[in-house]
Amino acid sequence: MLRTVKPRNARSKRAMDARQPKEVEDPRTCVFVKGTHPGELVTNAMKELMALKRPNAIAFNKKNDIHPFDASSDSQASLEFWSNKNDASLFVVGQSTKKRPNGLTFVRMFDGRVLDMIEVVVDKFISMTEFKTPKSTPGNKPLLHFASDLFETHPRFSHLKSMLISFFNGETIESICLPGIEHVISISLSPTPPTLTTTTSTDLPNATTTPEDLTSLPKVHIRSYTIKLKASGTRIPKVELTPMGPFFDFSLRRHTPPDPELLKQSLKRPKLKKQDVEKGLGKKRKNMEVDEMGNLRGRVHVAKQDLSRLQTRKMKGLKAHFDDEDAMEEDEGEEDEMSEEKKRRVS
Repeated sequence: MLRTVKPRNARSKRAMDARQPKEVEDPRTCVFVKGTHPGELVTNAMKELMALKRPNAIAFNKKNDIHPFDASSDSQASLEFWSNKNDASLFVVGQSTKKRPNGLTFVRMFDGRVLDMIEVVVDKFISMTEFKTPKSTPGNKPLLHFASDLFETHPRFSHLKSMLISFFNGETIESICLPGIEHVISISLSPTPPTLTTTTSTDLPNATTTPEDLTSLPKVHIRSYTIKLKASGTRIPKVELTPMGPFFDFSLRRHTPPDPELLKQSLKRPKLKKQDVEKGLGKKRKNMEVDEMGNLRGRVHVAKQDLSRLQTRKMKGLKAHFDDEDAMEEDEGEEDEMSEEKKRRVS
């Protein structure tokens, strides 16, 4: 169990408060860890992944005796210690052994504990330096494109999709500016073998997949392109993709699914504020909706009105107690006055 650290001064207290959970989380920091025998291919692949992850990336230059899937070792305790020390929620561990060569392990943390892990094999790697093309700005948020139905239906690829979204996802933004979209990362799969059966993502097994099942899974292809917007004569610009690198070909290996209770805690959402609910977030409110431009619109239903109580101009003839008999008497009085005036004029 991790010890509780109390702040000694105001500066350390502000630093600890900055690491507390937030409604809108900061970009995930990833730590790249080398195993005892990483190998040249794995080392170069980790450098290219770190280039895509910058500036939210930390590299450990020294080799570490760490085996995330080995339950008998203290590897998970080391990951939890590094996570709290560096305020990191992602790890990429590179290890290459005779039994499992060219392995990359993606580890995701929650609340200082290991949430889930997935291991892939680097089958092919093309460096970014081999493409003599413009590169994207470090720290720019990429577009992610998943080009296969298996990412929605198969549990192993759904798990991989969730891990890659957590890895490449940057700062949370409220709006998109087209000139600010500089590169796209396309993630596709090899042709699906006919023997592969697709199941729903809710059927995620509690144990790791056996090596016999891994032979039927297609390879994962990760490609990075820069985006160039050109005039098309219409409102929608013409989009051109230029290979930027790096290119990866991965094969799935071992994995550890998340603990159900820990996963339930990680998916909890904070209560929305009143101003957020009025903007249309959260639970839908009756007769209120948000249009495509983000404007809140509401419908007001008015009951049937009683026009007899409507306030009008205060005239004597419109008063309620002014009945027909009074009107006739007033008319007769006016006629008598007019006749008297005529008699006076004649005389």
